[in-house]
Amino acid sequence: MAIKIKKIERKKMPLLQRLYLPYIFIGMARTLSHFFKNLLNSKNIEFLEYPEQRPSDITPRYRGLHRLLKDEKGALKCVACDMCATACPSNCIFIEAREIPNSKEKEPIKFNIDLLECVYCGLCVEACPKDAIRMDSGIFTKVGNAKSSFIADIVTLANTKQGDF
Repeated sequence: MAIKIKKIERKKMPLLQRLYLPYIFIGMARTLSHFFKNLLNSKNIEFLEYPEQRPSDITPRYRGLHRLLKDEKGALKCVACDMCATACPSNCIFIEAREIPNSKEKEPIKFNIDLLECVYCGLCVEACPKDAIRMDSGIFTKVGNAKSSFIADIVTLANTKQGDF
């Protein structure tokens, strides 16, 4: 049995598509003009003295670092239902629960969020039936020198306050 080979003719590119090189030079010229303009006129460049100054364009709806809410008695609102961990697309939330004596509910004994894996999508906040987790801390950066410093535990999350924007 013979194999049939179909030869496909390549279409010729139009002249505008063949002349991509001028557009590269136009883009390079614009980039270099901005570079030299900023190099020669460096007093007019705007910058922030980070972390003392915060960006002015952070809105109240900004999703910052997580925080766990407490009820009127000072206990965590979280009932360790695991819905936030189930809704999380990056699987960065780990909850270990225990049953409360003389109650039908549970409470978390471990509640860890790996901030390096978190994509800050807010699905954990939307999934929580008790409104126990929020992302309105106003903290938009976290600095550390070890991977373990980017794992927010239950104490850190419970003591994080709501930010002011």
